[in-house]
Amino acid sequence: MIRKSAILCSIIFVLLLTACGGNTSNSDSANNAAAGSNLTAEEELVITATNYSFDQPEYHLKKGVPVKIIFENESGNHGILIPEMKLRLDAKNASQVVLPEEAGTFEMTCAIMCGSGHSGMTAKIIVE
Repeated sequence: MIRKSAILCSIIFVLLLTACGGNTSNSDSANNAAAGSNLTAEEELVITATNYSFDQPEYHLKKGVPVKIIFENESGNHGILIPEMKLRLDAKNASQVVLPEEAGTFEMTCAIMCGSGHSGMTAKIIVE
């Protein structure tokens, strides 16, 4: 009886791993859709991070204009995350061309847990 239970648990475990692996691939392809397209940047925006702050409290972009966002890390270990724009940059992936299609104000946060000031490390992306 114990042997049958062990086999059943093993089969369920393998099925769960297979399901999780397939979901990750779909997520990656969705996140890379903008990066995979042949957008040519008309503008460039450099965002610089230091310990617990970005170099500006807000950044302005134009709606419908492709922009290359470049992340520079001056001190500490940081990244940027803007979920509404499907953008995450860090030391390994330091730039990406995005096309802001929706006007509004979007919150940018640090994407890497960087210490005691991490929760206050925010800025605004304003698409006009």
